[in-house]
Amino acid sequence: MPLISIIIPLYNSEKTILETLKSVFQQTFSDFEIIAVNDGSKDSTLDILATIKDPRLKVFSYPNTGISPSRNRGISHAEGEFIAFLDHDDLWTPDKLELQLKALQENPDAAIAYSWVDLIDESSQFIRPHTRYSVSGDTLPKLLLDNIIHTASNPLIRKSALMEVGGFDESVFGPEDWDLFLRLATRYHFVAVPRTQVLFRMTATSASTNIARQETQILKVIERAFSQAPESLQHLRKRTITKIYMYLTFKALEVPSGRQNGLVAARCLWIAVKNDPTLLRQQKNILVALFKIAAVLILPSQQAKELLKKVKELKS
Repeated sequence: MPLISIIIPLYNSEKTILETLKSVFQQTFSDFEIIAVNDGSKDSTLDILATIKDPRLKVFSYPNTGISPSRNRGISHAEGEFIAFLDHDDLWTPDKLELQLKALQENPDAAIAYSWVDLIDESSQFIRPHTRYSVSGDTLPKLLLDNIIHTASNPLIRKSALMEVGGFDESVFGPEDWDLFLRLATRYHFVAVPRTQVLFRMTATSASTNIARQETQILKVIERAFSQAPESLQHLRKRTITKIYMYLTFKALEVPSGRQNGLVAARCLWIAVKNDPTLLRQQKNILVALFKIAAVLILPSQQAKELLKKVKELKS
């Protein structure tokens, strides 16, 4: 019986799955099984998987239902004591499983080990560092303010803990990873492996333009999290809501498509400032947000895109 089960949900993954699997087969720890859950792919994903003869790879196919049901189906097939999730286009460094497993074995009170995340582009080229959190022990206060794990491709989790909290909530769309991490953090300690081990791929479709749905889903997750959080952490609610609306403000401006995005961003910024007027002291962030909103509202769509792209390039 393998010690670790790696669950990879697949949907039309022909462009990236071989590179993703290569990063798994190159792991310095090898006692694992790979559970590939095909979620109704219509491309050559299954044909590509059929060319891989490694007996550790197991493929299960289902009609298309989404990423959370696919991950939960993977959990139901998993035989390992530990579970790792890996999205079909993300990559791991070779020591990811080895060092996270070691961290959990050395910290029996912890149920989740996590690492740092870097961003890569569609050609697997480095973009920039992303998460650099190293919080161990009780991570709930930090997780309530920010998704410090960032992606389901990051942690190694004891299967018993996943079963205890019920896996992924299939009614959550978007922040389903954060929702799972919050539910785990209410019951278990985490342990950090302070080094980059996860490469998260940013693609042209990574930025969702459905801000209204994101808002609804994130608020749903946060309200449930605070309803289960101890009284000593309730004071964080206002800060969390403020951070959410600042995030949504800039998210709405990532893919400008005319006045509608500008109006959405303006509404989110207003809610953030109304919730926490001290934001006005952060003049740089507020001015940047107002500049971007004005550009989207005033300029034609293409000109706004080009201007915001230049501003982003200047900042980097």
